[in-house]
Amino acid sequence: MRKNRRWGDRRDGRLVRDLDIMHAFSPHLMPNRADCETFIREQIDLTNLLAYLKQKNEGAGEYPYTIFHVICAAVVQTLFLRPRLNRFIAGRRTYQRDTVSLAFVAKRRFADDGAEALLFLDFGEETTVDTVRSRIWEEVSRVRSGGADNSTDAMGLFVRLPRPLLMLAMRMLRILDFFGKVPYSLIREDPNYASVFLSNLGSIGLDSIYHHLNNWGTNSVFVVIGKRHFAPVCTAGGFETREVLNIGITLDERIADGYYFSESVRILKQFLQNPELLESPASAGRLGKREPAAETGAVLPETQPAEAFK
Repeated sequence: MRKNRRWGDRRDGRLVRDLDIMHAFSPHLMPNRADCETFIREQIDLTNLLAYLKQKNEGAGEYPYTIFHVICAAVVQTLFLRPRLNRFIAGRRTYQRDTVSLAFVAKRRFADDGAEALLFLDFGEETTVDTVRSRIWEEVSRVRSGGADNSTDAMGLFVRLPRPLLMLAMRMLRILDFFGKVPYSLIREDPNYASVFLSNLGSIGLDSIYHHLNNWGTNSVFVVIGKRHFAPVCTAGGFETREVLNIGITLDERIADGYYFSESVRILKQFLQNPELLESPASAGRLGKREPAAETGAVLPETQPAEAFK
């Protein structure tokens, strides 16, 4: 829910006024987002997730549920549970978003010369995996049927300018961006202003990679999804070969500390390895909290062995 703005707030975020000294001062020491990146790579066991998708798709019809839908839903719910991930640095100040937004690139067709469209989706606290799947299919279908996106149209206008004028225009936009005054019509679908920018490299047969953040915009989290493959997984009974995928997460280290990032990644993995939790919104509070002396934390079902789904 959007809250009333106060002096110092931006259209896209509220000024965080209770920061500790280190986090308040860090944007002045390290003003560029691309210089403040933390990269985390995690392997996700797909055993439960694939079984869950098989069950969900028995009556899904023309638009099946996919791993990408589940990952997007898990990311959305994680951000609602871990709101500091939804912060950004702009104008050397820290802001908190009121909504969670995801952005990604969709190919209009899978070919070397296939055009790309930028998709920008906002989600509320009541979001579930069903909500995410419906929204994504709706937007992807729209752009693949010829629909345009606002950001691509805006870039099309700018690239027609002579180079000196384009350089001047971008310098002016960066000044406006520093103060949070860029016209909303130019950035309302710019993925660099999303809570999380996702890249599904697995859809084109590539593994996850490190991807940098951009100094333009407010995006503080970039997620890269790799391809499915088999790898040894440690279980209670030893090692088993299971289907997995890797996820790479690049974060702006100025928005939170390492412990907060660690707990957030743990929650994201819990969602992905127990996707049935995503059928309830984050507000339902189904995810348990880590006990101080516990090694795992969230009270969730244990991962079932692969034989259970044969």
